[in-house]
Amino acid sequence: MNDELLTLQDIKNEPFVIEHILWEMEPKDIMEAKFKKTEHGVDVRDEIKGYIFYIESMGKEPQLFMMRHTAIEFAETMARIDDAPKELLAKAVEINKDRHYFGMYPIDDDIKAWLRNELGVK
Repeated sequence: MNDELLTLQDIKNEPFVIEHILWEMEPKDIMEAKFKKTEHGVDVRDEIKGYIFYIESMGKEPQLFMMRHTAIEFAETMARIDDAPKELLAKAVEINKDRHYFGMYPIDDDIKAWLRNELGVK
């Protein structure tokens, strides 16, 4: 992959990426601390490695992006999906308004269904 953001078509041509999408993961899950001190000692978060979709709301209107997260805790935005229906994105932001994390919102079931259809994932 290169320094430019991938498109939906680029993702369709990357079976490895499609196979490793973390459909149930949210931006907050990825950004949480790996180690947490508890009354019983230190808890270690499970390893997260794969790709997640999220909605960014810092611009004029919500946009759909994909982030890559590695086992060594490296994360980067790697794709912008301009093809996503704007009404679905706006609805997902509204539904998830209490679940945003630094301007990133999780996708909802309608966007998951749209993406699965576009990517040919069952």
